[in-house]
Amino acid sequence: MKRVLILGGTGDAVELANRAAEIPGIEVISSLAGRTQNPLNPGGVVRIGGFGGAAGLAHYLRDRQIHLLIDATHPFAAQITWNAAIAAKEVGIPHLMLIRPAWEKTTGDRWIEVENNAVAATVLPAQRIFLTIGRQELSVFAHRSDCWFLMRMIDPPAPDTRVPNGKILLERGPFELADERSLLQNYDIGAIVSKNSGGDATYAKIIAARELKIPIVMVQRPELPTGEVVTRIEAALNWIMSYLNCGG
Repeated sequence: MKRVLILGGTGDAVELANRAAEIPGIEVISSLAGRTQNPLNPGGVVRIGGFGGAAGLAHYLRDRQIHLLIDATHPFAAQITWNAAIAAKEVGIPHLMLIRPAWEKTTGDRWIEVENNAVAATVLPAQRIFLTIGRQELSVFAHRSDCWFLMRMIDPPAPDTRVPNGKILLERGPFELADERSLLQNYDIGAIVSKNSGGDATYAKIIAARELKIPIVMVQRPELPTGEVVTRIEAALNWIMSYLNCGG
């Protein structure tokens, strides 16, 4: 049996784990950070919680005799991605990153591309803002008292979080275009802040903003380590099969 550890937390990771578990000779373990209260759990073995940095992950890989490591975390989960690359190299096992393609600016998009949320907070106009960055960095925008924020996330922020002035929506995608268009219009949104997460689940807001000529402050992805990368689940499955077939 080949034991595969999938670092998850995304819909792609769930689908990959479910499909990989159907391959004869494969045991799949999915690891979730535990930041979401009701995560989408794949079938099979699931562990929840951190590893304690790269050293802790390397210890886990050795202790559980993991043969293959796949990082299918969110494109903005940079710390675990770097830890995975370091740990896999230290232990000497094959390591793959499954990274969904970023959204690309197209005709009609009014993007202001910025490096991170801190920069996004400085360039925002004094308007009603649709803030779609999750709950981890809300406090970065708390000083913008000249803005009103509609903040969408899956789980509520921690009790001690400095939350910007506005309203919180607790919702999980995928979102439909008609609903996103109505939301922007009903709340009279003047600008959007979004991470360039890629994928289809939340792309409807990008289309709606394009149609309504609403600017988007688009936070670019963090730098990630070099290594083997695929963008599709099928390619990740083929990568697993290549190690089964070669006996590696």
